[in-house]
Amino acid sequence: MRKFNVTGLCTPEEDYMVDIGGKLERIRRLVDGRCYFTINRARQYGKTTTLNMLRRTIFDEYMCINLSFEGVGTTMFVNAKSFCQRFLWQLENASYCGQSEKQKWQNDGVSDFDELNVHLTQICASKRIVLMIDEVDKASNHEVFLQFLGMLRNKFNERKSGMGATFHSVILAGVYDIRNIKSKMMSEGKYMPTALEDKRYDSPWNIAVDFDVDMSFSPTEIATMLGEYEVDNNTNMHIAEISKEIHVYTNGYPVLVSMICKTIDEKLNKNWTVDGILEAVKILLMEKQMLFDDLFKNLENNRNLYDLIYDVLILGTKRTFSFGNPTIDIGFIYGIIERENQFVSVSNRIYEIAICDYFISKDEESKNKRISGILQYDVVRDGRFDMELCLRKFADHYAELFNEDDADFLERNGRLLFLSYLKPLINGQGFYHIESQFTDLRRMDVVVDFGREQFILELKIWRGEKAENKAYEQLVGYMESKRADKGYLLVFDFRSKKNKERKIEWINVDGKMILEVKV
Repeated sequence: MRKFNVTGLCTPEEDYMVDIGGKLERIRRLVDGRCYFTINRARQYGKTTTLNMLRRTIFDEYMCINLSFEGVGTTMFVNAKSFCQRFLWQLENASYCGQSEKQKWQNDGVSDFDELNVHLTQICASKRIVLMIDEVDKASNHEVFLQFLGMLRNKFNERKSGMGATFHSVILAGVYDIRNIKSKMMSEGKYMPTALEDKRYDSPWNIAVDFDVDMSFSPTEIATMLGEYEVDNNTNMHIAEISKEIHVYTNGYPVLVSMICKTIDEKLNKNWTVDGILEAVKILLMEKQMLFDDLFKNLENNRNLYDLIYDVLILGTKRTFSFGNPTIDIGFIYGIIERENQFVSVSNRIYEIAICDYFISKDEESKNKRISGILQYDVVRDGRFDMELCLRKFADHYAELFNEDDADFLERNGRLLFLSYLKPLINGQGFYHIESQFTDLRRMDVVVDFGREQFILELKIWRGEKAENKAYEQLVGYMESKRADKGYLLVFDFRSKKNKERKIEWINVDGKMILEVKV
């Protein structure tokens, strides 16, 4: 019986898998072209599974050797001899060939990289060998590994000039791009560049070609996995609709796709509906997940990254996405951010929700300014959420809280203050997410899902009558895209009390009803 797998290697015999044939064909073209390259993607992004499926795909034409530096310990990297002998031992045991063929890898006399160079030339002279090394991050902090990569680079160049034989193709897989290994070492505090050391750490992997294969899953690709599942289970799901909705929340992040599917299959009685997906997302966000632990750890360990995400997600600051900026590079490497219309965006909706919850829990600066006094049963009746009452009570409490001396603080944190207020009211029965593609300094669009209802809110800072009229148009346009007849506009007015007015009223804009609450 096949299942949805969210831990480790996936195989088509045991697990439901997305058809990645198109991706494998693109990777194979790189192998056929004798390219050396790195598959660097965030954790749990399907790198190991991709390598395994690639081996199956090209096994008939190449000798494929799959190695991993996971769990090899540190003794392998003590010196060149230890590395060379351990490497040959791994080659021997990972070779898919007979015992006599395997013995050719053994050579006790190899004690440095010059001797390893000669030995590999002899073996590779008559074979097309594809070397795949997984989990290279485990080795990348060791200088002996960089020396090994330098040897591979030299052998690659010698082959290009017709002076020797080497591996047909070499594929490294890990979170970091080996070409940018200095970024990793610097982020971990293991390397601080100096003028004398800089050349020493120049990349020995500058022969590698760019790997531009999209490893995320498209809705069409997700549908191939659900199609196989449907053959076995006959749930009568609408495959195209469900695939698209899963993609909305995951943006194709492989492990998140599988997490939603596994939750629906095993915990929600195979409820393959849009409501089932919402329920699965709620469950994932409430449970402790290793993926989220890594996400929060990466934010905790990098204050610049923390501030970048806070600015983009909560403050609506437009930050240009530019590789070469260390903070953006590290956020992209970790799979937290991506480029959207030349700007930084959080990579998927589930991460947006999880990170917002994280910011709320970490909001120590404003802990004494939180709005309290409202209980869930005040706004939840018979399983339905009263958004109008929620906003009216927020306005009452905000009026008590507001002090002109705190205006600067509230202007920066007002949005987070409202989200902190909202979260416990919907917790357990619903959740919210920020539509980051619409977020900017002037507005923030928040969508609240509670039960079977969806509420569209726009949070806006007062910038004058003209901007307010523009907000109506923007909210109506967004409501139309969500097929909503009612919307909610929360306006923060940070002018002095004599110039501001409190406002709570329903208005009709182009046939859409909007509750405007100005605080």
